[in-house]
Amino acid sequence: MTKIGLIGLGVMGWRIGVNLAKAQKLTTVYDRTIEKAQKFSQEYKVNYTKTPEELAENSDIVITMLADDNAVSSVVTRIIDKLKGKILIDMSTISPSLSIQLSNQIKEKGGVMLDAPVIGTSVFVEQKKLTVMVGGPKEYFEKIKDEILSYTASTIIYMGPNGSGLYAKLVNNLLLGAYAVALAEAYNFGIKSGLPKEEVGKILAELSSAKSPTSEIKIPKILSEDYSPQFATKHMRKDLEIIQKESQNIKAITPMSSLALQFYRMLEALGYSEEDYISIVQLFKKLS
Repeated sequence: MTKIGLIGLGVMGWRIGVNLAKAQKLTTVYDRTIEKAQKFSQEYKVNYTKTPEELAENSDIVITMLADDNAVSSVVTRIIDKLKGKILIDMSTISPSLSIQLSNQIKEKGGVMLDAPVIGTSVFVEQKKLTVMVGGPKEYFEKIKDEILSYTASTIIYMGPNGSGLYAKLVNNLLLGAYAVALAEAYNFGIKSGLPKEEVGKILAELSSAKSPTSEIKIPKILSEDYSPQFATKHMRKDLEIIQKESQNIKAITPMSSLALQFYRMLEALGYSEEDYISIVQLFKKLS
């Protein structure tokens, strides 16, 4: 039996772990908050370790679902010597340029790395309806698709060499970040005009030619002022920062996402870092 280890038990990582554990695919978990790993271990009857090195040493395939470039880089640096003959699947959203660099370092050590970022919120994980876009050596794609990713995603696409999955994810989040700001602006405009909030919500979620799965999911959260995180503001801000950095590398102009980034930085300054990114509507409410 292939031994699979998961590093990172945040909002997304925990739920991905649950899907794998219920499918009896997950062997071991690690989180820097040891109590979280212990809790997961007790609830889902898998092992936990106190260090990522121990997890990597006792796994054939290591999955990482971490917050940002620094988190992924620090973990990979610690486990890289344990990855000979093994596969690392990084499901985090980080800079493609960093991911390519790390994959080359792992290859030099005799291991394989694939980037496999996801489209979808925590709700999509629970429904096993994530979209996963994979970059890396194609000969490993079918193995991780069938053995791991199919238990937590409904759409799994091979995008190309290392970094390709991440570029695809950033295409999505560039649009998502700018769209959420526009959605919040339109909602606030409707409210300030005197329209009932339910009617404004209906326009945006049901009647508008620009309605989308995002508006259908997020408008109810706006109406109820429920900003419990499905995807936190701090992560949206982080992804938009990555887009700005990568756009310089590939010489692409990105004015809309650059503007959206400033809105999310302001939102974090107001204390909404840990709230869902659709709390961006509060910025418009407070400044109008």
